[in-house]
Amino acid sequence: MKNKINIIMLLVIAFVSTTLAQNNKVPAKGFAVFANNSKFTEYEFNRHPIGDDEIKIEILYAGICHSDVHHVRGDWGKEEYPMVPGHEIAGQVTEVGKNVTRFRIGDYAGVGCLVNSCGHCDYCKESLEQYCKEAVLTYHDHDQFHDHETTQGGYSNNIVLTENFTIKIPKNADLKKVAPLLCAGITTYSPIHYSKVKKGDKVGVAGFGGLGHMAVRYMVQMGAEVTVFDITDDKREDAKRLGAAKYVNVNNPEDLKGLDNSLGFIISTIPASYDPNMYLKMLEIDGQMAIVGLPPFNSMPVISIDKFIWQGNRKIFGSQIGGIKETQEMLDYSVANNIYPEVEIIPATTSSIENAYQNVLDGKVKFRYVIDMKTMK
Repeated sequence: MKNKINIIMLLVIAFVSTTLAQNNKVPAKGFAVFANNSKFTEYEFNRHPIGDDEIKIEILYAGICHSDVHHVRGDWGKEEYPMVPGHEIAGQVTEVGKNVTRFRIGDYAGVGCLVNSCGHCDYCKESLEQYCKEAVLTYHDHDQFHDHETTQGGYSNNIVLTENFTIKIPKNADLKKVAPLLCAGITTYSPIHYSKVKKGDKVGVAGFGGLGHMAVRYMVQMGAEVTVFDITDDKREDAKRLGAAKYVNVNNPEDLKGLDNSLGFIISTIPASYDPNMYLKMLEIDGQMAIVGLPPFNSMPVISIDKFIWQGNRKIFGSQIGGIKETQEMLDYSVANNIYPEVEIIPATTSSIENAYQNVLDGKVKFRYVIDMKTMK
């Protein structure tokens, strides 16, 4: 009888604990899609309770990344729905756990593509959390550190995460332009930093959109001579305005003449099918080409292995965002040097998000859309 009573007490305690945890969940609302061909709709859901080492952020601005479009459409494989996209997040801290030391209520804070990782693998020890096999993506992922809940992103009014994966935003930052730095900024800054681009280097930027224009800004600031590559003449004046020394329309054969063996570094931000070998031939001996743009799987470019042999000592490498430490470094550098993306602020409505997505797909957006989440009703 005593054992039965003990078992019943344990069950009651477990039930009460579960109920309390459920009651402490953080209600959220945002914009979600329910299939790869559906439109955005308003959506209410719950975030996990705020842990001792976690903070709650009121989301003020959320950037629209081309990756969001790919995930919503299922371009990179099977996805799960409903999905609230968004991994470019800027906001203000409204609650903190009892063990939090880096943030106070009222601080500005940012969230990028990751919200957690294992913390003990070789990648995590080297501050390369983006390559951790247990890394948790900000959305369209399952969080093994919180009962495998489905993560939902920044097209919403709040987010809860550990302070270790939260980026401090300086108070003097232009907040409405910060969100895209948490993806577009670090995605370009990291390989540029890795390749040690410096003053006087001749460099190239393939693709002049949300990622590409950030790459131009960083390398111009570093004193490099930048050549921009795109598929039309529409952005020629914008490239010049941002400091590019040269603009090349790759569909114009005359523009391409004399470029082989001329550049020490090229970063490809292209999100569609293209010929990587064309850019490989433009590298000088020991030149490097960084790939950060990821097209849909059904139009993924390929390069034959023999091209590496005939173009000896030219190098191609891939780069995926950056670790948390480097992301903070990038943000501090960007704010200190007034390096921000060019953005168009849109209201937080389903129609404006749908319109922005269509413009991204049609190539009608120059750089970055940012949703003003404060306008969500």
